[in-house]
Amino acid sequence: MCGIVGYVGEKQAADFLVDGLTKLEYRGYDSAGIAVFDGEKIDIEKTVGRLAALKEKIKGHTPKGVIGIGHTRWATHGRPSDVNAHPHTDCSGKFAIVHNGIIENFMSLKEELIAKGHKFVSETDTEVVAHLIEDVYDGDFVKAVNAVLDRIEGSYSLVFMCQDYPDTLICTKKDNPLVIGLGDGENFIASDIPAIIAYTRRTYIMNDGEIAVVKKDSIWVTDRKGNPITKKVFEVNWNAEAAEKGGYEHFMLKEIYEQPKAVRDTISPRLNKDNTAIVLNELKWTKQYVEAFNKVYIIACGTAYHAGLVGKYYIEKLARIPVEIDIASEFRYRDPIIDDHTLTIVISQSGETSDTLAALKESKRLGAKTLAVTNVVGSSIAREADQVMYTWAGPEIAVASTKAYTTQLVTMFILAMYMSSLKGTISPERTHELLTELRHLPDQVGRTLEDVEPIKAFAKNYAYNNDVFYIGRSLDYYVALEGALKLKEISYIHAEAYAAGELKHGTLALIESGVPVIALATQKSVYEKTLSNIKEVKARDAVIIGIAAADDNELEKYVDHVIKVPTTDELLIPLLTVVPLQLLAYYAAITRGCDVDKPRNLAKSVTVE
Repeated sequence: MCGIVGYVGEKQAADFLVDGLTKLEYRGYDSAGIAVFDGEKIDIEKTVGRLAALKEKIKGHTPKGVIGIGHTRWATHGRPSDVNAHPHTDCSGKFAIVHNGIIENFMSLKEELIAKGHKFVSETDTEVVAHLIEDVYDGDFVKAVNAVLDRIEGSYSLVFMCQDYPDTLICTKKDNPLVIGLGDGENFIASDIPAIIAYTRRTYIMNDGEIAVVKKDSIWVTDRKGNPITKKVFEVNWNAEAAEKGGYEHFMLKEIYEQPKAVRDTISPRLNKDNTAIVLNELKWTKQYVEAFNKVYIIACGTAYHAGLVGKYYIEKLARIPVEIDIASEFRYRDPIIDDHTLTIVISQSGETSDTLAALKESKRLGAKTLAVTNVVGSSIAREADQVMYTWAGPEIAVASTKAYTTQLVTMFILAMYMSSLKGTISPERTHELLTELRHLPDQVGRTLEDVEPIKAFAKNYAYNNDVFYIGRSLDYYVALEGALKLKEISYIHAEAYAAGELKHGTLALIESGVPVIALATQKSVYEKTLSNIKEVKARDAVIIGIAAADDNELEKYVDHVIKVPTTDELLIPLLTVVPLQLLAYYAAITRGCDVDKPRNLAKSVTVE
């Protein structure tokens, strides 16, 4: 969840380090720092606050040198402060390091090092690594890094500098992302591709346990035993502007408007021309393979978990296989019942979510077949799973996930349709009907974005309420959960989503005059029941904003306002109803003056437990 950059070449390192950190600030923004070797010593500049504070601090005296490392932090150990900011150094100042992840045994190592006379200045787990390499160093940089890795436990991406090696950076990873950008007379290191795509498209994706010795004209990659590894160059096909705002005020708004393209990109390669079959060349499953599953687990966190709830409905409804869904942070602590007839599906935008990765590994250990649904090629979860379905959403920079969610829904629907076709659980006619609707979906998502003025007005009118409630049944309830989460995380309004049928079991006590209630009513099988629940809320003088399909002329009789989305099959309508909920959250946050792309206490990718 922190941003890491490194540079070695012939140009001033600080220029790239600051620019790269700017592209990665979404990964953490409570402090930032850089370390540059100036020819005599490692010059470190760091400060609490966002990157702008660091830029201001170094204005007029930017560290000079052609090799350096940088970091933007989201606090895990130690509060945000100057001394807790990275890079960290040892007692002598000979070494500097940056780290993403968590050193689980840092306290025992710290006590050992203090007993040897080491002086610590921060509250972080990371500083232990800097002192540990000082302690084991005998003049051989690579040997010392390996000795450190033998001692530390946990997850990490690490980049090391040593003033005795003024032309060399060493980097390694375990359960956290790290890429190396290949330049001409210069090379780059970063925790995510957006930091380097303006400089190079040729990259190495580092795997767990690999160690790279990076110089300006060479990159030497080995395993932990020193055996050389031949890396395949991964060509980045994003354009540089994809990681910029593209004229929108915020990344989140840009990414909301990118959803038609993201959905189209996710669908198009997987749907045959006559809308009669799903084509999944990445899986190539057989009827026997699918029929062997007696249970499916879906495991995820946050927004991806909400996508998993919809995915559970799809698989059970279409493929008729029992599905259990679990929050990743709970899954592996409850002794789940898994065997070789279990399919575990993990969903993660970044492919680096720590709890989800741990759940995936536990499922594999217990014998399950595993499938990852992720947006990031070469991510840890993508590499760990037996098979992968990518969502093709493109880079998502805003902390609040939008296009990742809609593409996850599409991917889960495609997967369920694929499984149902292999099992023969739905007719060819129904398959053609659903896939035809799927083909139209990107254009329909686009139409939901054509008139946002009513949503802006609702946000302006209700953004200063203390509470907002969301209700729905069936798939509408799952979308309500995501809508409430979006409002909470970027506007800081207390928002809760409830299954509408549960209102009388306690939550109706929270409804009072004037409280806004967002009511989703798109599921025909429970439509009349939902209307009844809406009437119950309206009888308590709530202000109700209804979400309905375009052909629904009934709901407006019972609510104060209606937002309509294009009519489609009720299985697919969650991809449309979520869009106005995203926009409502966005404009509520704008009205309240919140920092939309960087909500407080949150970061994009949660890479520690």
